[in-house]
Amino acid sequence: MINKNKPNYMNIPFSPAKFPFFYGWVILGIGIIGMAMSIPGQTMGVSVFTDDLINVLGLTRVELSLAYLVGTIASSLILTPAGKLLDRKGARNMGTIVTLLLGFQLILMSNIDKTLNKLLPGTATENFAVSFVLIAISFFLLRFLGQGMLTLISRNMVMKWFDKYRGMANAILGIFVSFIFSLAPRILNGMIEDDGWNGAWLRLGIIIAAAGGFLYWLLSRDNPEKCGLKPDGHLHIAKSKRRPAANPKKDFTLEQARKTLPFWAFGLTLCMNSLFVTAFTFHVVSIFESVGMTRADAVAIFLPASFISVGVNFSVSFISDYIKLRYILMLHVAGLVVMMFFLTRLAPGFNLWMFIIGYGVAGGLFNISSSVVWPRYYGTEHLGAVTGMVMGFMVAGSAVGPYFFSIINKAQGSYSLASVVCLALTIILFGISIFVRRPVHPDMK
Repeated sequence: MINKNKPNYMNIPFSPAKFPFFYGWVILGIGIIGMAMSIPGQTMGVSVFTDDLINVLGLTRVELSLAYLVGTIASSLILTPAGKLLDRKGARNMGTIVTLLLGFQLILMSNIDKTLNKLLPGTATENFAVSFVLIAISFFLLRFLGQGMLTLISRNMVMKWFDKYRGMANAILGIFVSFIFSLAPRILNGMIEDDGWNGAWLRLGIIIAAAGGFLYWLLSRDNPEKCGLKPDGHLHIAKSKRRPAANPKKDFTLEQARKTLPFWAFGLTLCMNSLFVTAFTFHVVSIFESVGMTRADAVAIFLPASFISVGVNFSVSFISDYIKLRYILMLHVAGLVVMMFFLTRLAPGFNLWMFIIGYGVAGGLFNISSSVVWPRYYGTEHLGAVTGMVMGFMVAGSAVGPYFFSIINKAQGSYSLASVVCLALTIILFGISIFVRRPVHPDMK
């Protein structure tokens, strides 16, 4: 028998409906914090620990990259069922559990050298099999919990709290996330210099598990309807016949979404973006040195590219509430084409700046293609399942990219062929993007 007097879990310990302002802004804040906590599982958060792991584990750079590939691919394979679980359990429960597990995993990784010594006293760093399996499992958990689930939970939660102003919320989210992500490598490197690699991971683990887990439980809420509120709150919404509908007339299941062209067009574009950008970032110094440019030249591109990325993300996120999403897809793919083409002809001057522009445009639109598109086209009821599979595409792409580029470079002595292959596939995606239209639910045909 159901107890009708049982308090609403979403009103514990306080009711969002009683806040003096729309609670969606608090959700946006916790979404930003959640994205920041995912950094240890992102490529840029792992890369600063690479050299220390090579020394501790006794693996070569290629062997460590292969372990990273195996762990990341494995994590991508379970993101779809994990997304379905998110739909059932909600962002509050899942976010709290994932932050606790991510923090615990970082604490375990801070002791990976001691774990190896216990498994094989005195010879741990010389045993390839044990070292490889241990770090591959560690990467699997780190990537699944950080880059995969925590990113998915934080982004989806924000998208559910905004409807007509989803693009505006995404613009604000994108600016803060871009700023935080750009500072992350420097902050993590400073923590390593102060406390060593294991001390840095230990501190991060304690902070994320304790503070992050508590904040997610205290502040996050699954959606406004469960709190007696509506998306967008009382924000004034200008009426316009030309403004695209913020949600479909009927929500799609994952199985229904997979039968539509936009799902694959956007999903594969995000996969290619992740593959190429992760590969470039992973090998950036080597790529620049292969064309006679310096390490300083390589590092210097990220600042102007980030300014372009933030500007594109902010402006296009705002107007995304008013335009058809296929135009954003076409611009996104065009940015990728420009970036890939000029990487095959990388040289100081005009070619370098065209590459930076393409890199910045693609980076700015990546955030929009991975967030705003899915609730508008497919609804929010099965958003976790739909975006879980798309996140799997992105994670898989980020895993394959660095290894694919390294294999091509080893065989050819150059990264050009890898860029050409990606360019050819992306041109095909551009052709497909032209035919993308808003999907029609099969029950509405």
